[in-house]
Amino acid sequence: MEINEITGEIIGCCIEIHKELGPGLLESAYEECLAYELNNAGLIFERQKPIPVRYKEIQIEFGYRMDFVVENEVIVELKSVELMSNVHTAQILTYMKFAQINAGLLINFNVAILKNGIKRFIN
Repeated sequence: MEINEITGEIIGCCIEIHKELGPGLLESAYEECLAYELNNAGLIFERQKPIPVRYKEIQIEFGYRMDFVVENEVIVELKSVELMSNVHTAQILTYMKFAQINAGLLINFNVAILKNGIKRFIN
C-alpha cells in the first residue's frame, strides 16, 4: 500500500470511531477503538511501540512510546485535548525522526468535526 492509501484507511477508521462515540472520551478509549478498527480493516500495526532514544554513546531503550505504527509506514499519535499545541506537533515529528518513519498522523478526537482535529506529516 502507498502512504496515501494507508493514511486514508487510518483516517477512515478514526472517522468511524468519532461518528459513533463523538468527542469527550479519554485518549485510551479512542486507542482501544482504533486498534479494533485497524484490525477489522486488515491493516498491520503495532501499538504502544517503544522508541529508543540515542544520546552520544548511550541509548535509552524505552524513551518514548508511539501510540501506533501502521504498516511500518505511518506513525499515529492520538490526542483528546481541548487544543492542539506546538508541543504535540514537536512530539510526532520527534517520533518520526527517531523511528525513521516518514509519515505521521496526529489525531485529536476532542473536536466537533474530526477533520478539524487531523494533522498529516510527510517528510
